Amino acid sequence: MLLEYVKQIPDQRRGQGRMFDLPHLLLFSILAIASGGDSYRNIAIFIQENFKILCVSYGIQWKRSPSYNALRHTIHGLNQKETEKVFRAYSKGSARFEKGKWKVVSLDGKALKHSFDNVADERFKQMLSAFSPEQNLILAHEKIGISKENEINAAIRLMKDLKLDDVIYTLDALHTQKKR
Repeated sequence: MLLEYVKQIPDQRRGQGRMFDLPHLLLFSILAIASGGDSYRNIAIFIQENFKILCVSYGIQWKRSPSYNALRHTIHGLNQKETEKVFRAYSKGSARFEKGKWKVVSLDGKALKHSFDNVADERFKQMLSAFSPEQNLILAHEKIGISKENEINAAIRLMKDLKLDDVIYTLDALHTQKKR
């Protein structure tokens, strides 16, 4: 099921850069992360160690496993909006909410590790996540803008985008401010 959703993510690479098909590369990366991979290098090691099993299981004809650089360049080249759109569709298809029953969705913002750039004088990047504790499922992400936007504005936008009925949202104390 996940592979069918991942196939919808557009491949931005040029023809020469497509030695490894994008859907399987992303699926194997997701499997690596689910297995504890927390870096591009660990993802590449996971694929390399399970290469034969993955090729046989998914019927792919790769000559070798993708390198660390191939993974990193491919993932960095993804269109963020299109990838998030597919991710949200997958989450919506996976969630099993009962109609007429209240749902709990937790919204929480996080600063992304190592995203501060002293050289370019850029502040850290932030991401807001919508999580369903009942489903144990992340429903969506929303990038918190760099300029004057804050987590409160991103939360309002995310709640509108989710279009969920009968929801109780839980948020940090930050969201109790009277002025935004």
